[in-house]
Formats: sequence, structure tokens, C-alpha cells
Amino acid sequence: QVQLVEFGGGLVQAGGSLRLSCAASGRTLSYYAMGWFRQAPGNEREFIAAISRNSGRTYYTASVKGRFTISRDNGKSTLYLQMNMLKSEDTAVYFCAADSGNSDSYYVPKTTSEYHNWGQGTQVTVSS
Repeated sequence: QVQLVEFGGGLVQAGGSLRLSCAASGRTLSYYAMGWFRQAPGNEREFIAAISRNSGRTYYTASVKGRFTISRDNGKSTLYLQMNMLKSEDTAVYFCAADSGNSDSYYVPKTTSEYHNWGQGTQVTVSS
């Protein structure tokens, strides 16, 4: 089992940047493919990015591709999401998540049902 805690949310102006971090404890982070999700008020939780266990592959949903970058440092047990060119529609609670573990090193899970461990979320608010 892995425990996840997100950091780095806050208030930023449109066009600005934020970097979210997700600290993992318990089982080693390298055991898991990881993803970032977000949920705006009144909306369902939305998948936005994922990274394979060995960082060899990443995947982004169209709305963030080219603006957001997912990365990980398994030695530091930390997942990151660099968010640039932020827009008001990026306002949401952001969650990191881990899959069930021990997937192929290059596998990138893209659906919510593949993730089994979740952080508590961090609020990102983008003012226009």
C-alpha cells in the first residue's frame, strides 16, 4: 500500500505557473504507475496526465497537452506536475493517484478504474 499527499496548490493569475508535488510513503514509488486527476465543482473527476513506472512513457489529455508536464523522482518518492500557461478553466482540486502496482515498466494507465490509491487533493485556483 502507498500513501499519497499532494502539495503546491494555490492561487495564481491566468498565464502563470504552478508546480504540484505528490509525496509517497509506504511502498516504494517505483512499484506504481502514477497519474494526476482534477475535479472542478459540479464536475466528475477528470484524468489529465500519467507516467509509467520508469518515466519512459507519459500521456496527457488534450486540454493540458503542451502546457502541463508530469514527471517523477523515484529516489525521492515524489511525483510532480508542472503547470504552465494556466487558464481559468484549470481551476479544480488536483489529485495524484497510483495504480495497483507492478505493471509493465512502460505501461501508462489512462482510466480512473486503473488507479487504486489516492491523495487527498490540493486546490488550484486560476484567476482571470
